[in-house]
Amino acid sequence: MPRTLLVLTVAACVAQTGAPIVVLLAGIVGAEMAPTSDLATLPVALMILGTAATTIPASFTMRRFGRKAGFMLAAGYAGAAGALAAYAIMSLDFWLFCVGTFLIGSHNAFVQQYRFAVAEAVPGHQLGRSLSVLMLAGVVAAYLGPKIAMEMQELVPGALYAGSFLGLSALMGAAVLVLSFYQGDFSASGVGGGQGRPLMEIARQLDFKLAIAASVGAWSVMSLLMTATPVSMHTLDGFDMADTAWVIQSHIMAMFLPSLFSGILVDRFGPVRMIQLGAGVLCLCLIVALSDQQLMHYWWSLVLLGVGWNFMYLGGTTLLTKTYRAGEQFKVQACNDFIVFGMQAIAALSSGYLLLNLGWDWLIYLSLPMLMIPMALMVRSRQLLSLTGNQKVS
Repeated sequence: MPRTLLVLTVAACVAQTGAPIVVLLAGIVGAEMAPTSDLATLPVALMILGTAATTIPASFTMRRFGRKAGFMLAAGYAGAAGALAAYAIMSLDFWLFCVGTFLIGSHNAFVQQYRFAVAEAVPGHQLGRSLSVLMLAGVVAAYLGPKIAMEMQELVPGALYAGSFLGLSALMGAAVLVLSFYQGDFSASGVGGGQGRPLMEIARQLDFKLAIAASVGAWSVMSLLMTATPVSMHTLDGFDMADTAWVIQSHIMAMFLPSLFSGILVDRFGPVRMIQLGAGVLCLCLIVALSDQQLMHYWWSLVLLGVGWNFMYLGGTTLLTKTYRAGEQFKVQACNDFIVFGMQAIAALSSGYLLLNLGWDWLIYLSLPMLMIPMALMVRSRQLLSLTGNQKVS
């Protein structure tokens, strides 16, 4: 395993714990401290907005100072944000708590760049399986974050959950320590350089459009359904929390465990076919979700949602790396992540409103256009292949 891949995978196991901790606890803390019940989930929403708002600054910070400096800086201020959130809980300051969750989300924008750092460090024929190894860190983070949060929730007397966010700070400190061994800066790997082609010229490539459409479709559909499922199951359909938690846990495992083999599939069959497969799985997910709202329908649809997300996102990320030349990667990556995570934020923030005002079925119907765009682009790519015989897009 290349050193860069090893270091970033271990770092991701702890650096990615911030989001699960915030998702688990911020709504509960918000319900206790928010001035009105309508603002209870604002800390979670601000974490998502923090990621979307920092995608471009994260990319250009690393272009200026290097990936190692960017990764360590972000992990450092995420650790400070955890301490800030803990202090906010102790002082019952809701708005300060919101600042803390925004900064934790901001750190996630840097963590998303790990995959591009890996792409710069491994040979092209190993890229798919290398990204799969990195994505498997999500399984560890999804377990480790909530585990630490629950074990440390009573650490600070009289301030329940303040200790959980101090635990988050400790995990970010561990990430800084691991990242100190990182040696894969772009300046050392030969992928820096001049400005390259204008972004609009790069964006005219069909592969670029398909890569972004695939990642946007994967994240948006996943966010719409995953965010709405606990409300639909527990609040509207009356399932108990144990059943609801089982469905969500199964979904998270389904997002990351396919990485054991999905990278091999990308390297063998190409990113476009992987996007096709992911889109097909997500369409099947929507069919199951529409068919009924019994426990096993929720479970199957959320498991298929996780698998389809994995295939489409991995395929889209791999395809994107084929669209830029040396010196162009940072502006392309910034553009990609701003669009992808901006749309993901909109989907997550609108999910509850759409569910409560339009219903579960309409949530499914509104997911379809997000899949139709990459599917239409894939049809176009096949038409071009039939005309030119050029196999590049596959």
